[in-house]
Amino acid sequence: MVPTVEPAQGDHRATYREVLAEPLFRLLFTTRAVAITADALRITTFSVLVFSATGSALLSAVAFGIGFIPQLFGSLLLGSLADRLPPRALIAGGYAVTCAAALLLALVRMPIAASLGVVALVSLATPVFHGAAGRLVAQSLEGDAYVLGRSLGNIAGAGAQLFGLALGGAAVAALGPRRALAVSAVLYLGCALAIRIRLPRLRPAESGDTPDGAGGDGGAVRASLHGAGLLLRGLAVRRLMLAQWLPPAFLAGAEGLIVGYAGEHHFAPGWYAALMGCLPVGMLVGDLLVGRLPRPRARERLVAPLVALAGLPLFGFAAEPGVGVSSCLLLLSGLGFAYGLGLQRPFLDALPQDGQGQAFGLLGSGSMTLQGVGPVCLGAVAAGIGTGGAIALAGGAVVLTAIWILTWHPTATPAPVPHPAPTSP
Repeated sequence: MVPTVEPAQGDHRATYREVLAEPLFRLLFTTRAVAITADALRITTFSVLVFSATGSALLSAVAFGIGFIPQLFGSLLLGSLADRLPPRALIAGGYAVTCAAALLLALVRMPIAASLGVVALVSLATPVFHGAAGRLVAQSLEGDAYVLGRSLGNIAGAGAQLFGLALGGAAVAALGPRRALAVSAVLYLGCALAIRIRLPRLRPAESGDTPDGAGGDGGAVRASLHGAGLLLRGLAVRRLMLAQWLPPAFLAGAEGLIVGYAGEHHFAPGWYAALMGCLPVGMLVGDLLVGRLPRPRARERLVAPLVALAGLPLFGFAAEPGVGVSSCLLLLSGLGFAYGLGLQRPFLDALPQDGQGQAFGLLGSGSMTLQGVGPVCLGAVAAGIGTGGAIALAGGAVVLTAIWILTWHPTATPAPVPHPAPTSP
């Protein structure tokens, strides 16, 4: 059995202390924060390595994003394994494979195409072990404690990403890109060992319990495609996934234009980094404020207003503001990102008990894929109307998403929805 904290149902307000007191969550939380640091270090360092080898800004950008888009295919083709394999072996194995890939890039001088292929291949498996970890978190925390657990994950993720970016710059300067990649491999290895040693041996979901009998007899790929189809055909699950995919995709598109915006307006060197840091700082503050609201249901009523808050400040970029105003606008936009906390409990309630791992993997991989596509689309728009106008357009898309959410989820507190529920959009 997975140990659980005391249930936190209804309007019972859990605390961060209560959530961190749960040993299983604390282990998953800590290793994930370290892994995100390693991810940021590996991604930026690999991009530097490719640029230094080729001198191509395009290949450097491809190296930066090559680990994102394949995740969706991995989730669709392999996602059912998150519910069918033992979680300890799956999560520890995922970190070990990522460690091996980073070590391979650090030690072996491969052609650039082969290096990109290694990163893309490993990213196919990422949704599987992330989905298994998400399922364990959902089983170990209940009600408001689960929401705060996701809040802590968001806070740690943003902080670890900032730290990983800073560590990457320092490590490349001090050690060179290949040795910096080796540092990321050491961090992944530490995560794998921690999971292997400290995570209890837990049973996977029985393959025969998968929805509609899509069990092990059909193979992992068939079961994964079948499970993903059931999830996305369910109206409640589909809406809640889109609500968690679209705003981050549009905001990632706006974030991807910050460097170009700073260059167009001749900001002093280095200011683009400060501007890029404003969004994650706003996200950190927003999660802390919304996570500590005295009534848990208030988070769910604030979903649409917070999505609107994420988009409205970006309208200001249409006026081509300077550094100070731009920083404030991005900081305010980041605050609205806490809207996701209000969707966590409705999303969990809408999932089938035996498909949670695949659902969490699909949620994460879909979000990562769209965040990779967003900058490309907004970059094409910026070529025609300028970066300020494109950032404002991204804000408008976020506000339209808030209006859409309001039409079907006015208080963001739906009752649990049985699954599957094939319903037309």
